[in-house]
Amino acid sequence: MADSTMSPRRPLWPVLLLPGVMVAAALAWSAFWLFSASQVDRIVDQWRAREAAAGRSYDCGQRSVAGFPFRLEVRCDNASVALTAQTAEQAATQTPVTAKLAEILVVASLYQPSLLIAEFKGPASFADRGQPVSMELNWKTARSSVAGLPGTPERVALVFDEPALDGFRGATRVPLARARHAELHGRQREAAGAEPRQLEVDLKLDGTSVQDLHPLLADPFDAHLRLLLSGLKDFCPKPWPQRFREIQAAGGRIRFEQARIQQGDMVAVATGSLELTAQGYVDGELQMVASGLDQVIPKLGIDKMLEQGVSQSTLDRLAPGVRAKDVNNVLGALDRAIPGLGQVMRKNANVAAVAGIDALGQETTLEGRPARAFPLRFVDGAVMLGPLKIGQTRPLF
Repeated sequence: MADSTMSPRRPLWPVLLLPGVMVAAALAWSAFWLFSASQVDRIVDQWRAREAAAGRSYDCGQRSVAGFPFRLEVRCDNASVALTAQTAEQAATQTPVTAKLAEILVVASLYQPSLLIAEFKGPASFADRGQPVSMELNWKTARSSVAGLPGTPERVALVFDEPALDGFRGATRVPLARARHAELHGRQREAAGAEPRQLEVDLKLDGTSVQDLHPLLADPFDAHLRLLLSGLKDFCPKPWPQRFREIQAAGGRIRFEQARIQQGDMVAVATGSLELTAQGYVDGELQMVASGLDQVIPKLGIDKMLEQGVSQSTLDRLAPGVRAKDVNNVLGALDRAIPGLGQVMRKNANVAAVAGIDALGQETTLEGRPARAFPLRFVDGAVMLGPLKIGQTRPLF
C-alpha cells in the first residue's frame, strides 16, 4: 500500500537553472572577449597604418592575442620598425633606419580598448638599411601608454628605467648616453579662442649623461622640461620635420612653460619662447637664471674663447663705447658674477670678451642661492651666451 504522506515530486528545472545561467554567462563573456580581441587587433592595425603614414613602419615576426578572461594581450615577437624622414637629415637623404627588438606586449582593458599599455623587451638595435648595427638601446624596464585610439591619440607616455645607449665603432662598444630614469609625455591641450589645439610635451631626465655631444652634458644631470607647441595645423600622422615646417609656416612657437636643469651645484631655470626660421633653425631668446655658473664655465669653453681674444672692430660691434680704461671696472664686475673668472681674463683675454661676459645680466637669487639672470639667445641655431657662441643646434626640417 502506497504511503499517502509522501511529498509530491519536485521539478528539476530550479536545480538546473543556476548552472544553466552560469554556462550562458560564460558563453556570452567568451563571445564578448573574442569580439573585443578582434577589436583590439583592429585598433593595433589601424595604429600601425597611422604610424606608417608618419614614416614609422612597424612589423611583427609573430603576433598573438591572449589574456582571457579579464584583459586582452597582443604580443609581438621579433618586432621591428623602419624610421623614415624623422629628422632633417633623414628627410634630405630618405635613408631609413631600422630598429629591432625582441618583444612588444600591448595590454588593453575589455572596458576601455582605446587605451593601450605596452611593455618592451630589449635590447633594441638600430642600423641604416643594409648596414651593420650602429647603436643599441637597452633598459631595465620600458613601457608606454596611448589613449584615444583608433582616432587621433589624446595622450601618449613613454617611460624608461635605466636606459643605456651604446654605439659601435667596428667591434668596439662605445657608451653614448645613460640615465637613471627618463619620461616623455605628450598630450593635446585646448587653446584659447578659435586657435587649434596645442601640443604639450613634458620631458623628465634623472641622472642623465650624454657623450660626444657637448662637454657640459658628459657629467650626470637632472632636467625637467615642459614645452607647449602652438601653430599646429592638425594632429594627423606625419613625420616631425613636416610638422615643424607647418608650425613655422603658421607662425607657431615653442614656449618653455618650465625648464630646470641641475648638475652638481649648478642649477639653471629658463622661461620664454622660441620660433623657427624659414631654414628650420631655432631662433629667439630665453630668460635664464643660474647659480653655480662658475662650475660649468670650463665645460662651456668660454675660458678658451676668451683666451683667444677678439679684435677692436668686434668690440665696437658687440660693446660700443668700451675702452681700455674701463677694463678694471669690468673685471671687478666679472669677478662678482663668476668668482675667479676675472683673474683668467686679466691674464688671457682682451676688453671685448670681458665686456661680453659682463653684459650677461644682473645679480639675483635662485632657490636661496646667489645667481645670475641673463638672456640665452638662439640666432639661426647658434646658442649665444652674451656675445659668445657656446653651441650650435641642427635645423629641425
